[in-house]
Amino acid sequence: MKTEQIVLTGEGDDQIFRRAGQILRDGGLVAFPTETVYGLGANALDPNAAEKIFAAKGRPADNPLIVHVADPRDAEEFAVTTPAYYRLAAHFMPGPITIILDKKTLVPDSVTGGLNTVAVRCPAHPAARRLIQAAGVPIAAPSANLSGSPSPTTAAHVAADLSGRVDMILDGGECSIGVESTVIRLTKKGCTLLRPGEVLPRELAAFVEEVMVSPAVLDPDAAGDKPQSPGMKYRHYAPKTKLILVEDTASFVDFVNRQEQDCGVLAYTEDMERFAGRKVMDLGKKEDPAGQMHNLFRILREADNMQVPVIYAPLPPKTDEYLALYNRIIRAAGCEVIKGWT
Repeated sequence: MKTEQIVLTGEGDDQIFRRAGQILRDGGLVAFPTETVYGLGANALDPNAAEKIFAAKGRPADNPLIVHVADPRDAEEFAVTTPAYYRLAAHFMPGPITIILDKKTLVPDSVTGGLNTVAVRCPAHPAARRLIQAAGVPIAAPSANLSGSPSPTTAAHVAADLSGRVDMILDGGECSIGVESTVIRLTKKGCTLLRPGEVLPRELAAFVEEVMVSPAVLDPDAAGDKPQSPGMKYRHYAPKTKLILVEDTASFVDFVNRQEQDCGVLAYTEDMERFAGRKVMDLGKKEDPAGQMHNLFRILREADNMQVPVIYAPLPPKTDEYLALYNRIIRAAGCEVIKGWT
């Protein structure tokens, strides 16, 4: 398959979106930018098209996809919407949140991983919404990367993984957030957080009575055999090089400098100059979780260029602001964490 990559400039984009929409209606695959990461889109109502996503990514078939809509009300076509859904949608959509609802029979099992629920998202990125409108159908889309590798935040990342596997890549520049959307499952009293993102638990708590955090957010082994959300069960976001997290961040610099073997470092901006003779990449400022999230997947992709046997990084705290960062990097490291003083 020849993959067409097109830069969106604002001039002549209407024709580009019409072509991309036709590809999706015909059962093809289009990678597109969102505010979180790039998505790999297919017609969410076409089971054969959805299966092409799994083949292109090498993605396990029981890992559900997210269905993207141009307007929150469009979910009524294929999901059982509720007052709580609309209350949350009114505040957080369009935006980086995904809400899991009971599905209608219109949604193929290949999209939901065999679950009786469907994940709904209305992205804020204008290119994503224009693509959905041009297609005239909801778009099922996971991140546009090979399964398990760091999620793509630029079109170049998408091309590196999926060129020759998809019909078209729409280049809308770098994603502004850099990690995937917050995923929640509505409950009788409120919601359960299944995957953290930019929308924080305390922000959700302003609109629902109760916000529970799934144990799998902090511990991938707690996801069980059938994940309810993307990113819960499998090792994700990982560079090819072995990544090890250091829990005692106060001694992180001393710990790394005591290592005899060659190693790479993902370091806070303030510590960049403190690693003697090491290959260092800038994770972001210590007190800037949003900046670290924005940088994380790009850095994990670039880390393999260090050509070292192991890379060390500080383990983020488990507080609200850092929860998404913790969730992604613990999976990228395969949950390998050590104390800094050992």
